[in-house]
Amino acid sequence: MNKAKHLTAFLIIALFLGACAREQTSVEIKLGHGLDTQHPVHLGMVFMADELARLSGGEMTIDIYPNQQLGSERQTLELLQIGSVGMTKVSAAVLENFAPNVKVLSLPYVFISKAHAHKVMDSDIGRDLLTESEPFWLRGLAFYDAGSRSYYSVDKAINRPEDLKGMKIRVQPSVTAMNMVRAMGGSPTPIAWGELYTALQQGVVDGAENNPPSFYYSRHYEVAKYYVLNEHTSVPDVLMISTHLWERLNPQQQQWLQQAADASAVEQRKLWAAAENEALEAVNAAGVEVIYPNKKPFIASVDAMLAGYKDDPQAYQYIQRIKEAANDAAQ
Repeated sequence: MNKAKHLTAFLIIALFLGACAREQTSVEIKLGHGLDTQHPVHLGMVFMADELARLSGGEMTIDIYPNQQLGSERQTLELLQIGSVGMTKVSAAVLENFAPNVKVLSLPYVFISKAHAHKVMDSDIGRDLLTESEPFWLRGLAFYDAGSRSYYSVDKAINRPEDLKGMKIRVQPSVTAMNMVRAMGGSPTPIAWGELYTALQQGVVDGAENNPPSFYYSRHYEVAKYYVLNEHTSVPDVLMISTHLWERLNPQQQQWLQQAADASAVEQRKLWAAAENEALEAVNAAGVEVIYPNKKPFIASVDAMLAGYKDDPQAYQYIQRIKEAANDAAQ
């Protein structure tokens, strides 16, 4: 009888300790971002969450909070810095405020093609840039395709840089983006993404610049009826993790998460290509005039801006490495 009692007690203790061990090793990650659930970036994150659960056998899970439920891009980044949120998505243009060399990814016409951009993101250049923000408790895991950004406007088309004269153009809170619009002749106006629809509607700004899916999913096409695909920048999105969380993970968990993030980046590119085609067809059907301008005048307008980076040795070295990668992408 005593043996049976001891055995029962042992089994109860063993089950309790096993449950505690599982509780200690299981990881639930909170991921917040500002995009719609139809957006290919969100769908890429869903793919990552499923892949992570599969790789870890359910030991690691990601809960996704879209539509700015946890705050704007800037606010969510700040929550990562203090460890209140585990992961987020941020545009590289916003990240440059924490990692200055990331600004090279926002330079106009620094990429000659989508293949070139992907080559850079997947190379040592991309990996170096992903970890530049670690001193600020932020670590990049992967780059997501955010397409090419182009101008859209309310009252007139921006067919040439000269058309930007006197126009207020919404930009991200990025020095590089503001310098680009100035170089082309416009007046850059930083406005939060969530406030842009109203700003366009009320004439606070005359136009903005973004990729086709963002233009479509935001419904900005209801107000802005001209979309000129000059494709001045190919600024990627960056999947970020708080270093507070990253450093709490053991090596195996870090490997699972990085593997899931890398796999999601590949899948997200496919999702992006499909979404881009869908968006252009949809805004065209809604009455937007989609224009394919001569890019050469836009490229020429920023020559002096790019040449000015010779005074910034670190950034200029990255620019040279990106140019060298263009030759590999063309082969």
